[in-house]
Amino acid sequence: MQLLLDLHPDQYPLDGFRRRQLLEWVFVQGVGTFDAMTNLPADVRADLAARFTMNPFREIETVRSADGSVKYLFTLHDGRQMEAVYMPYLDRKTICVSTMVGCPAKCAFCATGAMGFGRNLTPGEIVGQILAVAGGEGLAPRELRNLVFMGMGEPLLNYDHTMQAARILLHPQALGMSKRRVTLSTVGLPKGIRRLAAEDDLGIKLAISLHAPDEETRQRIIPTGHRNSIAEIMASAREYQAVTGRRVTFEYSMLRGVNDHLWQAEELAGLLRGLVSHVNLIPMNPWDGSGFESSTEEEIQAFYDALEARGVDVSVRRSRGKDAGAACGQLALKRPGAAAGAPA
Repeated sequence: MQLLLDLHPDQYPLDGFRRRQLLEWVFVQGVGTFDAMTNLPADVRADLAARFTMNPFREIETVRSADGSVKYLFTLHDGRQMEAVYMPYLDRKTICVSTMVGCPAKCAFCATGAMGFGRNLTPGEIVGQILAVAGGEGLAPRELRNLVFMGMGEPLLNYDHTMQAARILLHPQALGMSKRRVTLSTVGLPKGIRRLAAEDDLGIKLAISLHAPDEETRQRIIPTGHRNSIAEIMASAREYQAVTGRRVTFEYSMLRGVNDHLWQAEELAGLLRGLVSHVNLIPMNPWDGSGFESSTEEEIQAFYDALEARGVDVSVRRSRGKDAGAACGQLALKRPGAAAGAPA
């Protein structure tokens, strides 16, 4: 049976007014069963239920953080698991969604990378995270206005499904999100970045996880990084900006004694010269067995000051949900307090 959420809204199996009603129920009302769609004729609802399923998940669990963030653990119908994170702020509600089960990038400081790769998520399994989180938080789906493809997985390695999900997010009769509030985070795949730049109807924001300005350090942090040089990544970022006119964000996890030296701040500033960019310095979030520790507040401030003195637009991004295992780099299907290697 086909998952309805895998379809683009223009492909929904009804015409005209009935299609608009169906889309309203799914993406505005957040209804999870065809039986609840009471203004559709009974025979139409029965036909839909015979052909489609609406729920991509077999089970949903939550872990709530003291700061209000919530980690959602989803069990898919094949038994595999992945996570999303809900982050409420005073002025916005943000969701961080996954595009894969696990991740093949193997970033050494990231708990998800240590899991390895399971499989790609379908478009409906990606979009379904938003609808499930909205329901879990007692919100209408369209109240979640900010989204980052920054959970488990490398979005550009699940390109077609991620782009289909993005088009559902932006479609005015689906979730109706603003492209300025949707960000795709990548470890830095030049071919994928150039392909994304050519998506004329999207225009979503790009964040590149660089983490080091020199090849030796970056390949220590990202063992798969040897496949794409820093020079290639930066060239694709400049091409992306030339095509889209958009600022590029660079994510930089601060690892003590590894990538937080002042000479590396100087090299990073040199890489960014002439590019309209922003750097997020992210204190590393702890997890058992990582082999890394976060730079100290003093070291982060010194790195920040060195970048700012060289004209780099920079901020320190404080991750939320650390006590729930929901912060950047912590997603690994574990509950707080679970033993290392224990499943969620």
